[in-house]
Amino acid sequence: MGEMAEKRRILKEIISQLHAGVPPQKVKENFKRVLEGISSEDIAKLEQELVKEGMPREELQRLCDVHLAVFSEQLEKQRLQIPPEHPINILMEEHKILQQLSEKLGIIIGLFEKVCDVVYVGDELKELQQIVGDFLDAENHYLREENVLFPVLEKHGIIEPPAIMWMEHNQLREKKKQLYNLTEKWNNMSFQDFKKNLTEIAKSLCNLLPSHIFKENNMLFPAALQVVTSEEWKEVRKEFEEIGYCRFTPQHLVAPKPTAKAEEQKPHAAAAPEGALQFENGSLSKEEVEAILDSLPIDISFVDQNDAVKYFNKAEKRIFVRTKAVIGRKVQLCHPQKSVHIVNKIVESFKAGEKNVAEFWINLNGRLIHIRYFAVRDKDGKYLGTMEVTQDLTDIKKIEGEKRLLDWEA
Repeated sequence: MGEMAEKRRILKEIISQLHAGVPPQKVKENFKRVLEGISSEDIAKLEQELVKEGMPREELQRLCDVHLAVFSEQLEKQRLQIPPEHPINILMEEHKILQQLSEKLGIIIGLFEKVCDVVYVGDELKELQQIVGDFLDAENHYLREENVLFPVLEKHGIIEPPAIMWMEHNQLREKKKQLYNLTEKWNNMSFQDFKKNLTEIAKSLCNLLPSHIFKENNMLFPAALQVVTSEEWKEVRKEFEEIGYCRFTPQHLVAPKPTAKAEEQKPHAAAAPEGALQFENGSLSKEEVEAILDSLPIDISFVDQNDAVKYFNKAEKRIFVRTKAVIGRKVQLCHPQKSVHIVNKIVESFKAGEKNVAEFWINLNGRLIHIRYFAVRDKDGKYLGTMEVTQDLTDIKKIEGEKRLLDWEA
C-alpha cells in the first residue's frame, strides 16, 4: 500500500470514529500521522478521493473540525507571506473584521442576558443591528470566493475543500438571515423570547464563523497559494473588483492602482477553440449562440444603427409574428403609421445618448405583455442599434412565496 493510500485509510478510520462520537482529542495521534510530511494541496486531494469513493461532504466537514481543534496552534505558526493587495490577503483581512464582529456579538449577547427589559440595552440594540448589517454586507466576500477563487482552485484539481467551504457559507448565510429577521422584529415579541432566540442564533453563528475562518486561512488559502499561478492571481484580483468589496473592506488594500494604458486593465480571455466566437467572458460556437438566443423565454429583435432590422430570435412561443422577410427592412415600416413618430423619437433619443431604455405594457388576448427597447452601445458608448425585448408577464405576476432549487422535482 502506497503512502497516500495509507493516509487515506487512516482518514477514513478517523472520520468513522468521529461519526461514532469519539472526541477529537482521542484521534489526535492518528491525525498527526496523516499530516506529517504532507502539504495542504495533498490533504485537499485526499479529501477529493474520499468523496469519489462515496463519502458525504458532511463527514469531511467533521474532519475539518478535528483539524481545527487539534492542530490550530501548529497551523497558525505557518504564516502566509503575501503582498497586502494580494486577493488572499484581502480575504484574510476581511476575515479579521468578521472575527471582530463575532466577538462583539458575543459581548452584546452577554449584556442582553443580564437584563430584564430592552430599555436597559437601547444602545446595545442599535450596535447589534449595525453588526447584523455588517454581517449581511459580507455577502460579497463569499461571492468572491465562490465565483472567483473556488473555480480557479477547481481548475487545478482542488474540488472538495471549496465545496465544503461553500456548504459552510450557506450555513452562515442561514444564521445571518435568522439573526436579521429576529433583530427586525424584536418588538413583536416579549423581551424574554427575543433574548432566548437571539442567544441561540448568535451563539450558533459565533461558533461556526471562527471555525470556518480558521479552515480557510490555514487550509484552503495555503493550498491556493501552492497551485494558482501569478498570472491567474492577476485575473482573480480583476474579477474581485468586478464583484465588489464589503463596506468594511480596508480601502488601502483595494484602491485601484493607476496604469499607463487602459488596455492593461482588460482581462485576457482564454483562446477560443477553432471556429468559435471569442467574447470577453468566454467563447461560443455559432450553433451554441443561436440555440441560446432561441431558448430565451423572450422575443428579441435587433435594429442596427441605420434603423434596419438585422436579427430576431426564434423563441418557442413568439408573441409577435416575425418573418425573414423583415430582415433589412427599416424599423419605421414595421410599425403602424400612427406610431411611427414615437418610434422615431425613441431611436433619436438613443442615438443622441439622451435615453437608454423605453418600455411599455399592453393587454393582448388576456395576457400582460411587457415591451422594452434598449439602446445597444459599444464599450466607448457608440450607438450600435436598438434591441426590442418582448415578454409575457402574465404567469410571472402570479408567483408568490418561494420555490428554491432544492424544491425542484424531476
